[in-house]
Amino acid sequence: MAEPRKKGLISHGVAAQNRKARYDYKILDTYEAGIVLVGPEVKSLRAGRATLTEAWAGERDGEMWIFNLYIPEWQAGSVVAKFEPRRPRKLLLHRKQAETLAGAVSREGATLVPLDIHFNDRGVAKLTLGLAEGKTKGDKRQAIAERDWQRDKARVMRDRG
Repeated sequence: MAEPRKKGLISHGVAAQNRKARYDYKILDTYEAGIVLVGPEVKSLRAGRATLTEAWAGERDGEMWIFNLYIPEWQAGSVVAKFEPRRPRKLLLHRKQAETLAGAVSREGATLVPLDIHFNDRGVAKLTLGLAEGKTKGDKRQAIAERDWQRDKARVMRDRG
């Protein structure tokens, strides 16, 4: 008989999302990276308790890292397995991808923004990174106006037909 699934834990799908990133930045390209975690961090992620809003990615010593990603300590964790909630975590990328991202950030002034953390079909935690440019206040207002117009247009078409 199958083992009953623990309530509220995420086995696959999105564990945390940075919804503000697409509002504040124009996403040019996306990349999927593995992330080096310890056991209790994975448990916290499966419980959906991570925060990506203040996180950013960058290069350190020729490797890509994510900084300021908040994963709270797992409540049922032992004393040995304690970890720093905002510690830098190493990203696992192919060498070519890491070089491409590092070059784009240094030359073009782009930013690496984490978009979401999800579990793939095999149950492995992955981070979706966006190579992004910052939006101006005018760009944000234009995006809001466009979204409102599309919603109003859809409403008129729905009521009409």
